[in-house]
Amino acid sequence: MRRKIESLTQKRQELEKEFQQRLQKLKKTVASISPSEAYANLNQQLSSLLETSSSSKKIFKKKQSRKDFSLLALLKNLVQAQEKIHEQNEKIIAALSQIDDLFLRFQNLVDAKDQEWDALSSNHVGLIFKSLEWRVEKLAVETQDAKLLVKKLYFLRDKLDALIQELSAHESKSLSTTTSHQILNSLKDAAYVSFENRFRGDEAQVKEELSRYQGFFERGKVVDLGCGRGEFLEILQEKGIEAEGIDLNQEMVEYCREKSLTCHQDDLLAWLVNQPDESLAGIFSSQVIEHLPPSYLRQLIQQAYFKLAPGGKIILETINPTSVFALVQIYFLDFSHSQPIHPLALQFLLENHGFEEVRILYGPPPQDEQLQTLPSPENRAEIFNSNIDKLNKLLFAPLNYAVTGVKS
Repeated sequence: MRRKIESLTQKRQELEKEFQQRLQKLKKTVASISPSEAYANLNQQLSSLLETSSSSKKIFKKKQSRKDFSLLALLKNLVQAQEKIHEQNEKIIAALSQIDDLFLRFQNLVDAKDQEWDALSSNHVGLIFKSLEWRVEKLAVETQDAKLLVKKLYFLRDKLDALIQELSAHESKSLSTTTSHQILNSLKDAAYVSFENRFRGDEAQVKEELSRYQGFFERGKVVDLGCGRGEFLEILQEKGIEAEGIDLNQEMVEYCREKSLTCHQDDLLAWLVNQPDESLAGIFSSQVIEHLPPSYLRQLIQQAYFKLAPGGKIILETINPTSVFALVQIYFLDFSHSQPIHPLALQFLLENHGFEEVRILYGPPPQDEQLQTLPSPENRAEIFNSNIDKLNKLLFAPLNYAVTGVKS
């Protein structure tokens, strides 16, 4: 864009210089035109000629030679006056021609200025919008963090009041650590919510990404293990499907409840164990199992099988470790991740615990980051493009995948 603006500015400056030169030339031409003087001279000569003609009859016989000389001089002056007028007329025509050319160049100059200003305004508007977009996004995240901090302030105030009362009631005994642990856990929860808001993406974006799973569940009770901000719960609610969320993070649970979503604060495995067998129509989890230790994950999958009714479906989505980009830019960004889970390993776990029709569903790859191929029919370009495809599959495979299964 900068080079385009520089090119347009240079073109406009050249046209301005040329326009000024043509304008100065026209001014000189106009200054040299004196039509009034030429016409006055012609009128004078014509008057003299008429006077000589009227008096020529009286003096014709006596002063023939003198009359002839005077008449000849008048005619000569008349011709000169006409030549002067013709010269002035040519100058006027030349000036008119220059005015026409000057007007055309003025139009070109105006067009060049318009193009330059359009480019400048587009560039400035683009920069302003980019700056505003970045500031709005940052402000939105900071606003959400501020709301959470205010809520946390009230929560901590209540807990501190409870601590003071407990200290007053047990002056001679050691203070119970339950309340202090709650405060510490609450602080950790608030910190992770802030992390999610900044790096997971806004709710509308996450909701759009999760919408590809909504067709798997049609009826019955569906639970979202690790529901987070409740994006998938909202999708199910909009479809009229009974849905409940479970999350250990108190801040997430309170946030979901503020959106009128059914949500419970509990350990995922503990909540599943307490549910009646074959009571659920569906189990969903997104970006959660990578946080779990392997033994915990195995128990979770086994309990999920027990709690699902026949025909019930399970969907477990996680980060795709076969994508180098996903590992570097997403997985290692979150320090709370336990270990990446290979798609084939997760598929095996579901099959090994009784699920059938187990499939791997990959999300869309990051298109903007992929390497570009060469648009050429030559053999070497074909080989090069084939290598690019292989690199894209390794470096920029889909960021997420989900494994689905059905209980028979």
